[in-house]
Amino acid sequence: MKWHWILLLLSALSICHAANTQIGVYYYPGWKDNLVGGVSAHPWEVIKPYPDREPLLGYYAEDQDGILNHQLGMMADNGISFVVFDWYWHAKLGALKTQAIDTYFRVPNRARVKTTILWANHTEFPQSEDEYKAMVRYWLRYFLHSEYLQIDGKPVVFVFSMDGLEAKANAFGKTTADLIADAQAIARGAGFKGIYFVGSTGANNPIFAKLNGTGPYDAITSYNFQGPATYLYDGKRNVSHSYGELDAAYRDQWSWMLSHTSIPFIVPMSSGWDRRPWGGSPDPQHDESRATPREFAAHLEAGRNLILGNHARTLGMGVICCWNEFGEGSFIEPTKAGGDALLRQVNFVFARREGASKNAP
Repeated sequence: MKWHWILLLLSALSICHAANTQIGVYYYPGWKDNLVGGVSAHPWEVIKPYPDREPLLGYYAEDQDGILNHQLGMMADNGISFVVFDWYWHAKLGALKTQAIDTYFRVPNRARVKTTILWANHTEFPQSEDEYKAMVRYWLRYFLHSEYLQIDGKPVVFVFSMDGLEAKANAFGKTTADLIADAQAIARGAGFKGIYFVGSTGANNPIFAKLNGTGPYDAITSYNFQGPATYLYDGKRNVSHSYGELDAAYRDQWSWMLSHTSIPFIVPMSSGWDRRPWGGSPDPQHDESRATPREFAAHLEAGRNLILGNHARTLGMGVICCWNEFGEGSFIEPTKAGGDALLRQVNFVFARREGASKNAP
């Protein structure tokens, strides 16, 4: 009887911990033919020589309601609570590659998975402060939806490159704080409390000296890391040659981030890296950095421990790169070759559902 109560207590603690985490996943919206701003007119063609990357749903067009609804269902069933759509802007054409997020707001499973955007600001746009303000006003249409992710009552916007935003601000004769203040004013003028900005960067960046509790960013994270923060690999390499090395790099980056800024840190995690379909990495061995399910589970477990051990600093949140970056070899979406082996690890580590424990690594 004593052991029965101990097991019940451990089970309750596990459920409590899972409830105290929110796990998101980045979504690359580039999988549709003749997409303006796409990598190519037929983006799946460069993926087909790598058959292990064929999605379980086939070579889909992500503006199909059934496709995205099914993807959201898989996310929700496996412990993912929000999806971050990569989001692009063009001076003359406006928002680009929005077919996935537009579809999101049409399908029923949006009720099960919150959404937000990652502004992919590593492009030449916007090219003026007025254009920047027009872009922010475009975001308001997303903020109006109850499914849009909020923190502290504010709609969340991830920024791909803090360096890129600073450079853009300087080109306008402004500072990052000025541009973020402009966005806050637009949001408040539309009736929102403001915008919760999450900046993305890597360690050893001078921009960290400017981060504190007064802004301009509310939190930090990263889209992905390629190597560690505090050391070089053998041979003075700064990029990984295996997933084991990449996992160690992430853990090193996590520690560096937590020790060098006082603002919240949303913990980034990754299923790996292999950019061969999109031309490969400058160091070809870097493209050997994809995880096995067992390696990925260990990586996620380390991320979970970091989140729960630093709950206030991490907001209980993590974000995984990525759902479907098939061109960069960073994906957890089920495939015909690998099934749901990677996605199942997210379930096991973060959701701790009964069915997941039976399929644990």
